Amino acid sequence: MASVIPFKALRPQPQFAPKVASRPYDVLDSAEAKVEARGNPYSFLHITKSEIDLPENIDIHAADVYEKAKENLDAFIQRGILFQEDKACFYIYRLIMKGRSQTGLVCGSAINDYEKDIIKKHEFTRPEKEQDRINHIAYTHAQTGNVFLAYRNAAEIDDIINNWKSQHDPVYDFVADDEIRHTLWVINSTEASNALVRLFKEKVPFTYIADGHHRAASAAKVRKLLENAKPGENPGFSSRKSNITAQEEDPADAVRSRDYFLTTLFPANELHIMDYNRVIKDLGGLSAEDFTQKLKKDFEVEEAGSSFTPSKPHEFGLYLNHKWHKLTARPNTYTDDPIGVLDVTILSNNVLDKLLGIVDQRTDKRIDFVGGIRGSEELERRVNSGEMAAAFSFYPVSIQQLFDIADSGNVMPPKSTWFEPKLRDGLLTHLID
Repeated sequence: MASVIPFKALRPQPQFAPKVASRPYDVLDSAEAKVEARGNPYSFLHITKSEIDLPENIDIHAADVYEKAKENLDAFIQRGILFQEDKACFYIYRLIMKGRSQTGLVCGSAINDYEKDIIKKHEFTRPEKEQDRINHIAYTHAQTGNVFLAYRNAAEIDDIINNWKSQHDPVYDFVADDEIRHTLWVINSTEASNALVRLFKEKVPFTYIADGHHRAASAAKVRKLLENAKPGENPGFSSRKSNITAQEEDPADAVRSRDYFLTTLFPANELHIMDYNRVIKDLGGLSAEDFTQKLKKDFEVEEAGSSFTPSKPHEFGLYLNHKWHKLTARPNTYTDDPIGVLDVTILSNNVLDKLLGIVDQRTDKRIDFVGGIRGSEELERRVNSGEMAAAFSFYPVSIQQLFDIADSGNVMPPKSTWFEPKLRDGLLTHLID
């Protein structure tokens, strides 16, 4: 059963929250982050993408980058932009995008649950991305990136969250520059917190990583590094207690913060998964006509004109030669098991691997991924520019499919799900001992 705890978040003073809140570090490259943070000394990107404050030619994985992140975080604390809660709390985080609302509970989730597969995974991680977050956490002693977890609804948990929202004012409520509204409440009641801890243990057998596999894996590995580190062995393991105002004794202090990681848990019925599409650099030596002909062995192929969006599973869009095509997988070209039935698997097996020789999508440089939030216009742009030869669009994976695959112990092909809206970095940070 799921083990969650309240924690003493490091968070912005209310007047700074809209300026501090930044898009997640992994949806922006360094150049984009530099532009986004320009003119905003409060942006949390100065901590999560600290290379923006260093010379442009610096290796983004250099020790200087992580040292700068620590320096910037310390400065935010010393300048009073961020403060640490004086009591362990749960937090309610609501996001509204285009009229659709989703509300999650921000808390610490147990690393033991992650290691025992009570927190279910559905993706492999990449070592270099793990190491980046390991270094960032180790140097800053802070988990700045939120792991997005899903769980099957429990009415009693819904009731506590909904009642708290209706009876208390939020501490933050603002609309970001992408027109997504972010609202946050602090659950500072010991009674309510104890009830939430108990209900997750009683009603939620598993939680599921929706977004943040690398952040979760890194938190688990940092715990091991901290436990094995010798004093002074690595500057990243130095104490940061002097940067935080001393707090009164609290029962939560008996819990080792390194044993938990920063998560936001959303009930499944509030979540919306978007498509995660593919663009490819070349057709493997085939002409556009030959490529289309070969597709007909495993797909029904129809010209769709100037636009096409898949409307059901096993339908795909193909953008090639300035035209959209509708592809429909033939019934005998896939299996019905949780992995085989996925559209990303069908395309991987019958197109990417079979026709183009793209076997490992995580490492092959001929393929790239485009989140559904960017729309079909982005797929068209990248092909029309000549950067890419073709684009494939998908019908989104369902949350039930994600649960089924995680429960079966399997993993999805890389970049199968895109969740939107994204949680903002900087509103809640988890400091670790």
